[in-house]
Amino acid sequence: MAVLGRSSCFVAALIALASVAAVAGEVFFQEKFDDGWEDRWIKSDWKKDDNTAGEWNHTSGKWNGDADDKGIQTSEDYRFYAISAQYPEFSNKDKTLVLQFSVKHEQKLDCGGGYVKLLGGDVDPRKFGGETPYSIMFGPDICGYTTKKVHAILTKNGKNHLIKKDVPCETDQLTHVYTMIIRPDATYSILIDNVEKQSGSIYDDWDILPAKKIKDPEAKKPEDWDDKEYIPDPEDKKPEGYDDIPKEIPDPDAKKPEDWDDEEDGEWTAPTIPNPEYKGPWKQKKMKNPDYKGKWKAPLIDNPEYKDDPFIYAFDSLKHIGIELWQVKSGTLFDNILITDDIEYAKKFAEETSGKNREAEKAAFDEAEKKRLEEESANTKDDDDDDDNDADEDEDGADDDIAEINAEDAKGYADVKTEDATDDKAEDSKEKASDEEKTHDEL
Repeated sequence: MAVLGRSSCFVAALIALASVAAVAGEVFFQEKFDDGWEDRWIKSDWKKDDNTAGEWNHTSGKWNGDADDKGIQTSEDYRFYAISAQYPEFSNKDKTLVLQFSVKHEQKLDCGGGYVKLLGGDVDPRKFGGETPYSIMFGPDICGYTTKKVHAILTKNGKNHLIKKDVPCETDQLTHVYTMIIRPDATYSILIDNVEKQSGSIYDDWDILPAKKIKDPEAKKPEDWDDKEYIPDPEDKKPEGYDDIPKEIPDPDAKKPEDWDDEEDGEWTAPTIPNPEYKGPWKQKKMKNPDYKGKWKAPLIDNPEYKDDPFIYAFDSLKHIGIELWQVKSGTLFDNILITDDIEYAKKFAEETSGKNREAEKAAFDEAEKKRLEEESANTKDDDDDDDNDADEDEDGADDDIAEINAEDAKGYADVKTEDATDDKAEDSKEKASDEEKTHDEL
């Protein structure tokens, strides 16, 4: 029994160690926008005075994989948005920093951002806006055909530094998870939907520090330095008489017209044609320069202004997360925000939130698109039918107008005939009366 007891204790110890390992990481902030989210987030007063501050909706969107899984979505076009939340202040010195969130552009974004910002402890949430200093800005940015990338901006010494590498972002209307990992060895990774899209060193991929080496400003190119790779071939000589070859010559097949009169038309000359013997201006051939030393470059020296920063990856104060956007067309939805030092926990969190709903959301989107296209097709058909009816009515109206015109013409013609007949009758009576008067006079 004693042996069994010792074994049970050993198993319990293993379980305890496993549990410790499972919670070894720290979660600094986690937001799924469930009940009470408005108590944790503060809407900024930025842009309220000029009535351009947009409102946030708490929703799961028009299509989703779980109607109960809600986030916050921009709801008004041509508006500024600014909202932030606070967490216990910390520094990522000597520890890994993972920033992760999901975003969905239901409006089929043409121009706008979907990024979040990490800010320090000296931020007034009510005044948070576009000019508020931040430590990290991360997320997708889309504008037209040229800008479709992931922003990864690190602020050091009051200056914002953009990542130099290109990181394409997703451009569809579905939810995607964006993750940025910054490690204590100054390496980083950027993931989309738990798939790494870019990685490297902060030293190499951001111009935060001055260059270690610079060109020696005192160096001068030696006077005897020959940097001409090719030189004229001294053995190549211009052929004798080359410059006498005319560019054009008289056309040997041309004949003077038979009706040409030299006295009236002047002396006839044959038209010219390009000379097949003419090769253009002569150019001397080139040859490899045996004294060529290559393009001269100033030697590199240590940059006196360079100073290594072993904490280039770190930020002393991280206390707020904010979302600050300008949107021409609203409909961007944020959800499942996470700040932690545990990479594996972040991956699992992404899988258990947005990841588990991905297929259902895609099916819902496809159904919504199908319905939208059917409605558009029906509306187009209705418009065509209305146009046809309008055309028929116009045609019927035209027929009625023609009938009326014909009736009026017929009536007018009849009136004219009647008037003509009356006039003829009156004329006959007049002539008859005149004849009778003439006969009476004769008698």
